[in-house]
Amino acid sequence: MILNNLSLCYQNKLILAPMVRVGTLPMRLLALDYGADIVYCEDLLRTSSQGYADVFWLMLDQELIDLKMLQCKRVVNEVLSTVDFVAPDDRVVFRTCEKEQNRVVFQMGTSDAERALAVARLVENDVAGIDVNMGCPKEYSTKGGMGAALLSDPDKIEKILSTLVRGTCRPVTCKIRILPSLEDTLSLVKRIEKTGIAAIAVHGSGGSHDHIQQHLDIENFRQATAASSVMVARAAMWNPSIFLKDGLRPLEEVMQKYIRYAVQYDNHYTNTKYCLCQMLREQLESPQGKLLHAAQSSQEICEAFGLGTFYEETTRELNARRTELLARTPEEVGEPAEDTSGVIKLAVKFDRRQYSPQITPKMCLLEWCRREKLSQPVYETVQRPLDRLFCSTVTVAEQKYQSTLWDKSKKLAEQTAAIVCLRSQGLPEGRLGEESPSLHKRKRETPDQDPGGPKAQESALPGELCKKPFVVLQSDKESPLEGW
Repeated sequence: MILNNLSLCYQNKLILAPMVRVGTLPMRLLALDYGADIVYCEDLLRTSSQGYADVFWLMLDQELIDLKMLQCKRVVNEVLSTVDFVAPDDRVVFRTCEKEQNRVVFQMGTSDAERALAVARLVENDVAGIDVNMGCPKEYSTKGGMGAALLSDPDKIEKILSTLVRGTCRPVTCKIRILPSLEDTLSLVKRIEKTGIAAIAVHGSGGSHDHIQQHLDIENFRQATAASSVMVARAAMWNPSIFLKDGLRPLEEVMQKYIRYAVQYDNHYTNTKYCLCQMLREQLESPQGKLLHAAQSSQEICEAFGLGTFYEETTRELNARRTELLARTPEEVGEPAEDTSGVIKLAVKFDRRQYSPQITPKMCLLEWCRREKLSQPVYETVQRPLDRLFCSTVTVAEQKYQSTLWDKSKKLAEQTAAIVCLRSQGLPEGRLGEESPSLHKRKRETPDQDPGGPKAQESALPGELCKKPFVVLQSDKESPLEGW
């Protein structure tokens, strides 16, 4: 039985194409403002919106893109009024908001029907449609059997699309490339059509910079190709006001509007900078272009475009909202108060610079428990969805220990909890200058062993919604190799 709710119509539409590092939330919202009917998220065979540093790593591991998406947790970001899909390493893989909910299409890279369906179900309540990338010819995509590699495997295409059509409540589409033979292309398209998908996007020769330079060119292109709708990439990347019927807006105005969205939705400055560079193009050597090139933060980007005051006001607004939300009591958010009675607390943090790399507080605590013939320490870590900071509680001999300060990562939070326990007991914690011969001896004797036994690693369930003020990440026994 086909369950799709085909509420998103693909007839006579102007569409922002999926583009690597371009189709993040600010660009999508800007395209909608200028008249785009449908916007595609950036190709998830891509770098993270966190910046350029992730490009090479993701290219090496692209075949796992659907698996990586499944590791994400859906987080309602009350500060930004967005829904974020956050990876275990705290990167925001996909961010969306109510303004685009009925017009944004989520494109994924996949080569497996069941994983594709799991990803679709993870995001289907926050997007208007699901698309499968079958057109990317890059090696980092095709070597994993994704992208254009799917075009040579019609059986797999049929299985993926049929599974999605039957299993998700959103319309399903795909983007393909023309095959060397017209006959083969038509045969493939007819087979795809039978799966029940809502639309097929065909990447022909590309080059919208040659054919589409103003809004009227889009309609001419539609008529020349007899296509139902037109998907625009480069022309929209250079100036998203290409969708505006009244004509292109001045680039300075467009860039300032883009920057405002980027600041309001906390877009990483490297991604903002990249998109602005695509707009400036030949003007990169201008005084403003040089200021943009030198910018190393969102604030510096704003200052380069005369938006320094806007940045300061927006930042104050967001910080005030964050502070207000953090100050809410459990009763105010409709949740039961956390019972912290009997928990020993100290206001401490783990500063790596004050500890030897070979001896950490967690290792000291584990060794002490062994000497005292106590059970291994058990750590329970929670994350605040609001600011995604972590707090860990360690239980030793039925006593709980916790820091009142929150950390940026789960590992840091666990080290901090161990410090609270050690200091409460007056025990050495591995600070530089402290001696702990037994730790050095054990490390020499069994460098590759795990005397604490195997540690169960349980990943979060796909699509798990952060409904509570704190999200329990893990409760397990200490492993001597964890968090070194």
